[in-house]
Amino acid sequence: MQDTIYQMIQKLLKFFVFMLHCIVTPILKLQYFKKRKQIPAIKNRLLLISATEIARQIRKKEISSEEVVRAYVERCTDVNPVINAIVESRFSAAIQEAQEVDKLLASTTKTEKELACETPLLGVPITVKESFAVEGMSYMAGVKKKFPQKATKNAVVVSILRKAGAIVLLVSNTPELCLNWETSNKVTGTTRNPYDTNKTPGGSSGGEAALISSAASIAGIASDVAGSARLPAMFCGIFGHRPTSGLISIEGHKPYSSDESFALYCTPGTMVRYAEDLSLMMKIMCQSEEMRKKFEQKVCLKDMKFFYLENCYPVSDSISKDVKQAMKKLRTHIETTYGFKVEKAQLPAMKFALDMTALLLLINLDDINDDIKCAGSSRCLFEELKAICGMSQNMLSTITYIVMKWVYHKVPESYQRKMSAKKDELKKQLEELLGDNGVLIFPTFISSAYYFNETYTNVLNFMHLTVANVLGIPATHCTMGLNKRGLPVGFQVMANAGNDHLTIAVAKEIDETFGGWQPPPMTELQV
Repeated sequence: MQDTIYQMIQKLLKFFVFMLHCIVTPILKLQYFKKRKQIPAIKNRLLLISATEIARQIRKKEISSEEVVRAYVERCTDVNPVINAIVESRFSAAIQEAQEVDKLLASTTKTEKELACETPLLGVPITVKESFAVEGMSYMAGVKKKFPQKATKNAVVVSILRKAGAIVLLVSNTPELCLNWETSNKVTGTTRNPYDTNKTPGGSSGGEAALISSAASIAGIASDVAGSARLPAMFCGIFGHRPTSGLISIEGHKPYSSDESFALYCTPGTMVRYAEDLSLMMKIMCQSEEMRKKFEQKVCLKDMKFFYLENCYPVSDSISKDVKQAMKKLRTHIETTYGFKVEKAQLPAMKFALDMTALLLLINLDDINDDIKCAGSSRCLFEELKAICGMSQNMLSTITYIVMKWVYHKVPESYQRKMSAKKDELKKQLEELLGDNGVLIFPTFISSAYYFNETYTNVLNFMHLTVANVLGIPATHCTMGLNKRGLPVGFQVMANAGNDHLTIAVAKEIDETFGGWQPPPMTELQV
């Protein structure tokens, strides 16, 4: 009986989204005719070096931290008028910190090896999603308030990276309370995709992704509660990693939930332009000594197992030809280079992913929206109407999330238990399939970047992202270059919990083999 109800709900959802798509999409596609803007050309070649290499050259005194920081400050100033990704900067303080690093290096008696061990990011500029506390900086998480809120101390992960020598340049834009797969709010406004400014960079870490892909940042701190680091990485042509749950402290992130499930679903992660920086960032950010050792190990891909899965959800749209071709390219490379077959995965419980992720993400996290007055009550329906008419102080995406949360709380407990059991079943199927040396090649999203406000017509397609959060497993988005329209395409690679080093090893292979990040169109020829 419950399976019949489930099938009916799926059909109704798909019909509703199809009707919404038919009504809204033609209007949204008119954005195609809007004039596109291009970011300025890259003037300084220091912007095209990985964070790993920047750190090495600073330690060897081949370049100074100050010249690197100044190069990124200038680049941020150049591109932000086009992409609108910066909430608040600390450029003067960053330059001063870089000068102090250079003075330290001029007088220190420590060897390069000692510096690399103690401060592996010494003098390297990074950027931080505004949902993480950076002392003295804006800490609004996109929520409009009467008085601006500043962080009084650093989030744990920010403190760790600063202790490792990193220099924070700025905090980047995020949707209201990180509750959207686009990046727009009523404080900073809308962040634009550098490959096509009429399209979204994704969310909720869209500010980070837009800056990194514009060469205005080399590496950043992101968070991922429902694909928030991986979707922007997909849309902006960079690498984004969602770690194993609990590997990195979430303390100091907004929103936050006292629910014990929060640390399972939401985790800090990282976004980088060059895949080799994923290991560096994760080795610093993670709290496990055992995992740090794994990131230092060399992974041999010929000793791994590879599986793939394309269309697996009954209610989602089929993945695009571009995404399918990108996945096929990697499969062909693996098979021809390492001499074994990449098999199609059989995961029967995956068909329950929609309700599984929706129920668990919406029901369990009860206090992450305390800043919204209508949270947890039927008043959210009236607030949704106000938001549609542009009369709410909150974003439509935020209120829609609250409405969905209110509705899902009405689902019978028996069905909630069933979906929880399906989650456990899927996790067990993955554990048996992949073991500790296997990865799953899986879509990040069905297509390249979409136009602004197309989130609502794509809501069923985000399930490709959320399954990793519900299972608490690592997932790395890997960029595979640009399609014929000049937009980035790629996919994610997932593994069982504790095997982040495997997905990152595949990302490095992809970067080296297929070219990785490709610059967005620019106003002048690149230097």
